[in-house]
Amino acid sequence: MDYLAVPTDERATTPTASIDSAETISSIPSTSGLDAALAAASQRALSYEMQIKDLEGKLAEDLSNSRAIDNLLREVVQGLQQTQKRSSTALTSTVPYIDRTLQEDLETLHDLGNALPEIGMQVKHIRQVYDHGRDKAQELVDSLEWLNTPIPLRLRTIIFTSNAPVSARWKVLIRFLFTLAFLMCMWIAWITLRGAVRAHRQRLVWGERLMS
Repeated sequence: MDYLAVPTDERATTPTASIDSAETISSIPSTSGLDAALAAASQRALSYEMQIKDLEGKLAEDLSNSRAIDNLLREVVQGLQQTQKRSSTALTSTVPYIDRTLQEDLETLHDLGNALPEIGMQVKHIRQVYDHGRDKAQELVDSLEWLNTPIPLRLRTIIFTSNAPVSARWKVLIRFLFTLAFLMCMWIAWITLRGAVRAHRQRLVWGERLMS
């Protein structure tokens, strides 16, 4: 009887053990799924955190760029304001001053245009006086050079050239005297030559003829 009872108890306890093992097996997949969900959530959190950091970096860079652009715009605005002030100052003071100066210059040019013919006449007169003085100085220099020239060279210049600084009357007189002297010399030479030819023909010696 005892031998038969033991198997009955074993058969009675066997379904309970199988149920517990089934619950244990079913609890294992549920735990692994929770871990996977936690891992995925942590991955997404890390990804979001990295995206947030990248976004913060971009925002900081954009903020610095916007500040730089704002500073540049302020400088440009200040420069434009200064330029506007300068242009306003130029319009109120410089332009009228330039206008007055141009008007005065035009009046001065008009006066100079009216005085220009008279100035031209004065310059022409001064040029004539200068030319006359230069010619007179050249004449004086030529006269001094002529006075320092030896007399034979003076006579040769008067007789054979027309550059002698003497009057035409003196040129005619000296050339006439030179012509007369030249003719006399030629006449004397002709007489001498004629006598020599005659003496040679008569075979007479000059000394004997003179003694006779």
